Amino acid sequence: QSCPSTRPDLLNVHLVPHSHDDVGWLKTVDQYYYGVRNREQHAGVQYILDSVVAALGANPARRFVYAEVAFLSRWWGQQDKTTQSRVRNLVQRGQLEFVGGGWCMSDEATTHYGGTLEQMGLGRRFLRRHFGGCGTPRVGWQIDPFGHSREMAAEFAQMGYDGVFLGRVDHQDKMAREQCREMELLWRGSLSLDPPTADIFTGILPNVYDPPPGLCWDQLCSDPPVVDEDGPERNVDEVVLSFLRAATAQAEQYRTNHIIMTMGSDFHYENAHLWFKNLDKLIAHVNARQSSGSRVHALYSTPSCYLQELHRANLTWPLKTDDFVPYSDGPHQFWTGFFSSRPALKGYERLSLGFLQTCSQLEALAGPAAREGPQGCGDSSVLREAVAVAQHHDAVTGTERQHVANDYARRLSEGWASCQVLVANALSLLGGSKDPLVFCNALNVSVCPLTETSTHFTVILYNSLARRVSWPVRLPVNGTCYEVMDPQGHPLPSQVSPDPPRTIPYPERAGGAQGELLFQAFAPPLGFSTFRIRQLSRGSPQDPPKSVLEGSGPLEIQNEHLRVLFDPLTGHLREIQNLEKGISLPVFQNFYWYAASAGDAASPQASGAYIFRPSSGPIPVAKRVSTALLKTPLVQELHQNFSSWCSQVVRLRPGQPFLELEWTLGPIPVGDSVGKELITRFQTPLATAGRFFTDSNGRQILERRRDYRPTWNLSQTEPVAGNYYPVNTRIFIQDEKLQLSVLTDRSQGGSSVQDGALELMVHRRLLHDDERGVGEPLDEALVVRGRHLVLLDPVGAASDGHRGRAQELVTPPHLILAPGKGPHLRQAHSFPPTPQFSGLRRALPPHLHLLTVAPGGDTGTLLLRLEHLSERGGTETLDITTLFSAFTIMTVREMALGGDVPLESVSRLLWTTATGTGGSGGALGGSRLPITAPFFLPGTPKAPRAPRLDPRRVTLEPMQIRTFEVTVRYPGLGG
Repeated sequence: QSCPSTRPDLLNVHLVPHSHDDVGWLKTVDQYYYGVRNREQHAGVQYILDSVVAALGANPARRFVYAEVAFLSRWWGQQDKTTQSRVRNLVQRGQLEFVGGGWCMSDEATTHYGGTLEQMGLGRRFLRRHFGGCGTPRVGWQIDPFGHSREMAAEFAQMGYDGVFLGRVDHQDKMAREQCREMELLWRGSLSLDPPTADIFTGILPNVYDPPPGLCWDQLCSDPPVVDEDGPERNVDEVVLSFLRAATAQAEQYRTNHIIMTMGSDFHYENAHLWFKNLDKLIAHVNARQSSGSRVHALYSTPSCYLQELHRANLTWPLKTDDFVPYSDGPHQFWTGFFSSRPALKGYERLSLGFLQTCSQLEALAGPAAREGPQGCGDSSVLREAVAVAQHHDAVTGTERQHVANDYARRLSEGWASCQVLVANALSLLGGSKDPLVFCNALNVSVCPLTETSTHFTVILYNSLARRVSWPVRLPVNGTCYEVMDPQGHPLPSQVSPDPPRTIPYPERAGGAQGELLFQAFAPPLGFSTFRIRQLSRGSPQDPPKSVLEGSGPLEIQNEHLRVLFDPLTGHLREIQNLEKGISLPVFQNFYWYAASAGDAASPQASGAYIFRPSSGPIPVAKRVSTALLKTPLVQELHQNFSSWCSQVVRLRPGQPFLELEWTLGPIPVGDSVGKELITRFQTPLATAGRFFTDSNGRQILERRRDYRPTWNLSQTEPVAGNYYPVNTRIFIQDEKLQLSVLTDRSQGGSSVQDGALELMVHRRLLHDDERGVGEPLDEALVVRGRHLVLLDPVGAASDGHRGRAQELVTPPHLILAPGKGPHLRQAHSFPPTPQFSGLRRALPPHLHLLTVAPGGDTGTLLLRLEHLSERGGTETLDITTLFSAFTIMTVREMALGGDVPLESVSRLLWTTATGTGGSGGALGGSRLPITAPFFLPGTPKAPRAPRLDPRRVTLEPMQIRTFEVTVRYPGLGG
């Protein structure tokens, strides 16, 4: 209702003032907010917001849009009530519009969908809480990410957005779209969900997110101000002509008599008066030309007002079903290096996302008392905000400066510390114990003082998945024999693994432990199990079986599912046999490195934090590897040493239907003055015909074709880098019969550069900057450890294996320890004592996943998200009112995907494509019934007569996520 009037007979130029405020990049979040270290980059977000609010109040015609809630929330908390009231009025009048609405503007290539939902929900809930319905964003604003994923398009649609605007698309794609006027389109975000559920209108901005050349009036710009008085400095006529030329040229590339111009850029509007005073003049003088026959009308506007005018045009829009990756801004300039940059930070971000789920779930299961319990005061919000910040397109991407990457890691570390107190409180409350709990944060380097010095201790394994899991526990110890008792008091098989030979630099132990205690633990759905460990004296009757370190014999490992063969001469992986399915495949695996281009006068583009540009073919790290074979009843491993900085353990455990490859890499040597980009490659005889498959943010699977783009004729200039795609959780190749899948524990770049081959970039160390603004080389001298899971399956059965395993890698079980015999754990509140607890009454079916169980925005409410993991197949139905054991659900209301807006209140603009309708004119949800009122269980007051949502029969279609806000009652708490 607050949108400005337009002229149907003229070309309307919607001027959108904005400031793009990176939540960390060249400076840290704090440095950007306060304006610290301005010699490195002049930017102070607090002053931007101060200045914009004042400038908007001076002229009711002015408009401004803002995206980064991480900065807005901090600024908001520092304002007095009078200023807050003024800002609310600006929002109500439509002068200040929030776009995007996430805590940050998240990346789309290297993020997991769980992380993007977390950061979007955090930001949107803040806006809803403080600004109501008018503060709820209607438009996605992804103006700076380096490529765009189909899964993010689906998420925006299901959160209720009318459209999304993009800044960066491949230069060849953009050129083709400009020529055929397809810069605006309808994007189908999912081929599984019925249209228009995941359809969203998408606009590609003309100048990324900058103003047209010559029309920038920020204090950071050098363009002259508009001088409209008579005299030698008068330039208004030239400025107006420049604007009219830019508008006319842009109009030729778009389809209506409305175009959008972004008037702002990075950290603009610190002195908003400069921008607005010149824009005021520009608008007045441009529109004055209409009396002389000009057909251009300029106006202050916002993206949602612009979108409304496009909708009124009632046109048929082109349809897109693929994604916008990879991105290149010129020949030889593919932004595919950041898919793998800073692998340590990428791994920490993924671990932190998983631990946030553990923290949120236990807070929901134990109730509000978990925040102030026997272990002290804990808080999940610190980690939630740190994880949200890490989704930023210069955070998890690895495209920030080194000191900023360190700051992101510091924030995550502080979040872990706060959440660990909350987790300890929750376990104490659920178990009725005040005994101290211990977290061993250095288990990745085999350090845990408690297990190394104690003869008795307890291990608690918490499982955040809605199905039972079996999980290997490895703990550094100094004894040689231990007894492990399961929750029922029965002994479990265990062993102390010997050190491999000194020629195998694995595992790197920072402490003094002599070995590692290994046993296979398990935990029920959404619950924990406790295991008591006691050191035995040597020669005890309960001695576990001895480990056998083999130095000779055939190089193979085997369990009941797989047999894995290695070349006896080179030590490399040679063949994988799936014994259960009766199939086998020759597979050769090795590590290689690409020499990174340094750039030169003839071809200046170098590899850097953003760009991958190899200057040579892959060079093997080693043609022969030294090996050591370890076989015990609990594990079979081949330790491979490729070099002093590259080693790997290939591992099989009983019952494990996949092969585990745990690699340890770095520091990458650059003494030869050559930057290196390290890959692992799997070579097979599969006839793949140039096709391979990667996931989209951990959910959908997209087919990729080498040297091909679905929407334009690709001129390929980089046969390796131009075929790299983001791999968030898995990549696979297949022929008509067999599929080889590789799962990752963090986001990486991957490809199939040759038929039958599959590769993943695992580490990078570079000596040159790629000239995309970061201003320093990606020179991380780090040792990084990670895991790949390899699955060999018949094509038809492969998805059942890789989807569940991918979820397990994203949210793995978490270990908590206790000294001595440990706490006597019992079930929640008034239930009988037991050392095992499940927050669910039953496990979910295999194709369903409990994505979110977290405290809601109001006391006594929880946010639940359920999802169907498959892209095709049948529906699943369940009763959520009887699903949980830790609490009783009293009321249920379905929400849009962001968790901040009731589903019944969401309506989206209706768009038409050549294939039919996309976008929704009513409530989201396709054929599913919208909610008309909260559902109340029988016996509660004010139960509606005919509730249209029945939480006893919640149906999920393939790839559907349904979100619910529930009020709950905990046993013994009276409500």
